[in-house]
Amino acid sequence: MNKSELIDAIAAKVPDVSKRAIGDVVGAFTESVSDALKKGDSVTLVGFGAFKTGKREARTGRNPRTGAEIKIPAAVVPKFSPGQGLKDAVNKTKKK
Repeated sequence: MNKSELIDAIAAKVPDVSKRAIGDVVGAFTESVSDALKKGDSVTLVGFGAFKTGKREARTGRNPRTGAEIKIPAAVVPKFSPGQGLKDAVNKTKKK
């Protein structure tokens, strides 16, 4: 699902709100999460999950074309940990 499909799905569940307004909210959400992560903060949505950052150490890799060793620098990377509510929703079995 891409951003426009997400906006369409939300608009189907909330018909009183325009797609433009939903797009603005989705954009504001992603920007707010990004800003918090840039500051080193985490964002927790109880029942859904938590966005946080982690450190990736510098390491040596290989160029797949040449096989030459390359140095991959250390980096701060975003991470998402799903909450129990999301895990339960994804693993919910359908009754026949």
